[in-house]
Amino acid sequence: MLNIRRFQTTTALLVALGMGAGAIAPLTTPTPVIAQTQIQFTDVSSNHWASQFILSLAERDIIAGFPDGSFRPDEPVTRAQYAAMVRKAFSQTYIRSSTSFVDVSTNFWAVGAIDEAYRMGFLSGYPNNIFEPNQNIPRAQVLVSLANGLDYQATTIASANVYRDSGSIPSYATSSIAAATEQRLVVNYPNVESLRPNQTATRADVAAFIYQALASRNQVATVQSPYIVQVSQTTTAQSSITSGTNIAVTYPDGDKIVLLPDETLPVTLQVAEAVRDSQGQLLIPRNSEIIGELRPVTVGSQQGTQFIAQTLVLESGRQVAMQAQSRVITTTETIRRGASLGEVFAGAVLGSGAAAAIGSVTGDDEIQTWEVLTGTVAGAIGGLVLGRERVEVISVNPESDLTLTVSQSVALAQ
Repeated sequence: MLNIRRFQTTTALLVALGMGAGAIAPLTTPTPVIAQTQIQFTDVSSNHWASQFILSLAERDIIAGFPDGSFRPDEPVTRAQYAAMVRKAFSQTYIRSSTSFVDVSTNFWAVGAIDEAYRMGFLSGYPNNIFEPNQNIPRAQVLVSLANGLDYQATTIASANVYRDSGSIPSYATSSIAAATEQRLVVNYPNVESLRPNQTATRADVAAFIYQALASRNQVATVQSPYIVQVSQTTTAQSSITSGTNIAVTYPDGDKIVLLPDETLPVTLQVAEAVRDSQGQLLIPRNSEIIGELRPVTVGSQQGTQFIAQTLVLESGRQVAMQAQSRVITTTETIRRGASLGEVFAGAVLGSGAAAAIGSVTGDDEIQTWEVLTGTVAGAIGGLVLGRERVEVISVNPESDLTLTVSQSVALAQ
């Protein structure tokens, strides 16, 4: 069952919201109706379902109507127009580099907005690098965009099943819509239990969704509306990460880790993909940290290294002891006198033992400019340098080498 929460009327709004000109009438135009303290639109009456969202924005010069005094709340929104809204509403850290979509020319009115929305993670393209800027955007895409751009993750994907038409939710959107629902981003008119995920989003829909997204981050005050969806989140008394569970990780500090075969190196990894149980319950949120160390391992006559996890740090800051490990990595590189360090170690983080050994061989001061982690070496570094002409190091590619396997079930008490 759905529960509907009534919110207080908004008192502040600090972020701008608008849309650029395009085939569909935008939220802001070159000759808008200037927002006044008691602004009214001819087609947004006081009992219009979205009046609180629309007027609260308009009264603060955030959005405007058209020269004839209308707002046209039921008109559709294109992907380009939505990108322009996102650009004005949010200021997120860029998570990826720019890309050029084949159907967005350099002089297209929304090219800058599309680029920023893409870099912030709110929007992506279609296969073959197509963006479809003039395509009307469905309600599901808007909610997925907001959940992804704000990095919201559902505690359980079952939150997407509360709608009567949940079977119409595209499979790619299920998890994100569950997250959007839990964060109270969803506003459903006229039936709060009907999501209508594949219906084109209107100007009123998008204004309500984005306003709720801002409210979820405490950037604006909440508004009162009987159409805001709220679900009661239930948590299990005890959940656990079972033995054999695989955890994909990244190493945010570098593209690779270089260390000596006998070196022990403390390393903190980041969870790349959320881990869930068989019922869809969230166990480990994406971006949680795993603290451990790379340790020397001997496989037959070959020396290698293996990451041993010690502590899981959840997004809440709670720490849980865990036992998990990567495969044994035996990939080596031989650094010879005269080697170009810039080519060998681009994007690398070095263990202090490896840095000392490499420096003794090459005599290159450039080694001092690389990021170095303090580690311990079992033997004398001099013994690992072969005739002072070369040194062998182990090279670890975190994304391909450090996928972890849980070796003992981890209890996550609630």
